[in-house]
Amino acid sequence: MNNTRINRLIDNIFKYYGIFNTFLGLVLLAVFIFIIVKSGWHRLDFDFITSLPSRFPEKAGIFTALAGTMWMLGLTIVFSVILGVSAGIYLEEYARKGWFSKLLEINISNLVGVPSIIYGILGLAFFNRYLGLGGSLLAGSLTMSLLIVPIIIVTTRESLKAVPKTIKEGAYALGATRWQAIWKQQLPAASGSIVTGVILALARAIGEAAPLIVVGALVYVPFIPQSPLDDYSVLPIQIFNWTSRPQAEFQTNASAGIIVLLFLTFLMNGVSIYLRNRWQKKVKW
Repeated sequence: MNNTRINRLIDNIFKYYGIFNTFLGLVLLAVFIFIIVKSGWHRLDFDFITSLPSRFPEKAGIFTALAGTMWMLGLTIVFSVILGVSAGIYLEEYARKGWFSKLLEINISNLVGVPSIIYGILGLAFFNRYLGLGGSLLAGSLTMSLLIVPIIIVTTRESLKAVPKTIKEGAYALGATRWQAIWKQQLPAASGSIVTGVILALARAIGEAAPLIVVGALVYVPFIPQSPLDDYSVLPIQIFNWTSRPQAEFQTNASAGIIVLLFLTFLMNGVSIYLRNRWQKKVKW
């Protein structure tokens, strides 16, 4: 009887939690539509996208911040995806199961929930000062890679776990080595979930401002970065800069920048959902 009551209580908690999240989502959607879109939609045009930052709000644009965001995204993909997927494969398929692997798994899972500002402090201490990279794109992208690598590792491991063991056992029965079974069978079967997790992790990365402010990203950059060692700015920091200005026109620019940033985030989330659905239709156990 007690177990029945506990299960009913848990079901009610999840039920009301889902209702609360739905209500909160509707409130955020209403705020986005009636405040941000209404304020910044008319500011979105070709000049706003292609203009450099300016102290005059009517001339200010997001071109350098958008270019810095693309640079940051590209470098973060190079550093984080290879490391995260490789580490996930090793921990799931090759690492010896024992107390050390369990401890490592727990720590990696805990790293997913660490506040992003902590990664910024770590990047400042190690990449900026110890390695001497300063406030460069390279230091920023390495810091963002630290932020999302635990997410990619956890996603890779869970994706490999979801693949039925019979697929790997069938490959072994045909004479395949462990690596051949992983490379030819498991990874193709789990690729949809892995790619989905990677895209969602990158979507989180492009929306972060706190770690990049700590590691030295600038709020005003009047040029396009030409190399990973150049100074840079990104969209979240540009939006933060505009919201701190007293002029109402800069608030309008910030609203327009938020729309662009949310568009990029929604686009990446949409791509991940499409890939996941396509993978689910293509792969049937």
